[in-house]
Amino acid sequence: MTALDQHGPADGMTAVDERTPTQPIDRLIDRRSFVVRSAALAAASTIGGAVALPAIAYAGPVSATTPDRIDAYTEPRPEALDDLTELTVAEAAWLIRAGRLKPELLLAAYLDRIAAFDGAYQAFNTVAIDSALAAARSLADRRRHRGALHGIPLAIKDNYYTAGLATTANSYLFADFVPPFDATAVAKLRQAGAVVIGKTQMGPLATTRATTPNGIVTTVNAWTPADPAVDPGGSSTGTATAVAGRLAASGTGTQTGGSITSPSNAQNLTGLKPTMGRVSLYGIIPLSYTRDHPGPLARDAMDAAIMLKAMAGPDPNDPRTQGLPPVPDLVAAATPVYQRRKLRMRWPTRIGVIPGYLSGTSAVARQAFLTALAAIPDIRIVDVPLPAEWDLLTGGAFNNVRLPERSEPFRPYLRTDLRGFGVSVTGWLQGALLGADEFVTGQRAKLRLLEDVLDTVFRRCDVVVQTGPVPFDILGLPELALPIGFTPAGVPVGTILGGQPYAEDRLLAVAAAYQATTDWHRRRPANPPGGAPPPTGADSAPDARTFTVPPSRPDPARGRLTADDVVATMQ
Repeated sequence: MTALDQHGPADGMTAVDERTPTQPIDRLIDRRSFVVRSAALAAASTIGGAVALPAIAYAGPVSATTPDRIDAYTEPRPEALDDLTELTVAEAAWLIRAGRLKPELLLAAYLDRIAAFDGAYQAFNTVAIDSALAAARSLADRRRHRGALHGIPLAIKDNYYTAGLATTANSYLFADFVPPFDATAVAKLRQAGAVVIGKTQMGPLATTRATTPNGIVTTVNAWTPADPAVDPGGSSTGTATAVAGRLAASGTGTQTGGSITSPSNAQNLTGLKPTMGRVSLYGIIPLSYTRDHPGPLARDAMDAAIMLKAMAGPDPNDPRTQGLPPVPDLVAAATPVYQRRKLRMRWPTRIGVIPGYLSGTSAVARQAFLTALAAIPDIRIVDVPLPAEWDLLTGGAFNNVRLPERSEPFRPYLRTDLRGFGVSVTGWLQGALLGADEFVTGQRAKLRLLEDVLDTVFRRCDVVVQTGPVPFDILGLPELALPIGFTPAGVPVGTILGGQPYAEDRLLAVAAAYQATTDWHRRRPANPPGGAPPPTGADSAPDARTFTVPPSRPDPARGRLTADDVVATMQ
């Protein structure tokens, strides 16, 4: 076996890497310091955030990350070699690093599918054919290999700045905006070798599922392309559809109220919303200063880890990223652990089940999910209570404290031309009209809720399973969405794991262990009706083709969201 071969553990051996911490990061920080920091962040939001935030008390190693790791490279499944767009990031990385796949050929396979199917999916605002091809060709030299994202085509949500490439946030306000620089997260992905294949459709100004600024539905769920009424999740809709429909290997989203976890659950993906500050928001069109979170939408836990590893880290342009514990070894965390060839959990972990989790239409899939987790050694399922006044503290009235943070940066536009906000205008007006006393009360309630979650829920468990993103996105705590089954109609069913501050490593470890025993994450939707391009295999010869992507034209027959619809569903 070569260094690039998939390496399983030998009998009597464990796959635990001695270079990684023996404890997850949630055992190495002081949770109270996160509460103090959250209070300071809320105060900073009222003065523009130009203040130093208190550092997180951390008792672990100074540097928990390692250089490019062999763990991030996975030998491809034989069936994936015949169609490069079926490869995960880790599998494509294995082929590229081994010299068996040129980045340009991988990109061509995705461009073929975009040309064939994006007219049905409408996942992209812009496909950057020329710049993507130039980037892929520049990465042909393996001697300057940059890591697991070297040559990997990514879809970027259209609220991330991309130098020289339009960034519209699907809004009238930014319709002609071409930023002069990349958002920090995009710059980091490019530095890691990623290729930006295009910008994806999103809810107008990140409010709801992807529509035009005036509300016409654009992007459909990749699993039901003929039925626009099936929820594809929002507001990172286009990225989810692009990754699920195999138009990109992975992609980026943002979450303020479920916009990474919701489309991931709706489209059979593994989406990771990190802790507030773990990824810089610099160069991302804002929605809420204390709640916006950039993160990846990926096909499995390993791909999510590879993406977040590249995106995360301190940024002098964003004080929210300063004073945090180091980024842990996410790739190691997402690597399943075996002992005597038997899977076990990387760290002993208590999975907390909140009241009501096993009710509703997804109850059967959720029960099967818990049963599969309980069968993994070192995982224990426990019931956890909800804090007092849970419904009040997580309800709409207190959740609306986010609205003034949304409106404040856009006040000049609100004073001059409300038409610029299109179908999402009501949310901005609500924020502008919310009183200062309500805002302050809401911030206090948020801190009370954070203390209750840390002291009541996490006193009994390490990870909690959730029925929705609230309240973890409100509180800035990490969440991971993953697939756990399908409805009888063939629509994906997902669930959400919630973690303690900066515990992305623990969430990835749970997801990796579960995905080592199931194959939900490997299932792909059928192609939309119409002609499919011949699949490009790993042994295909590159050619001198040119690529043409038809412009995406809104179709009123797909339906239209009203301003009231947006208010009812906005994050």
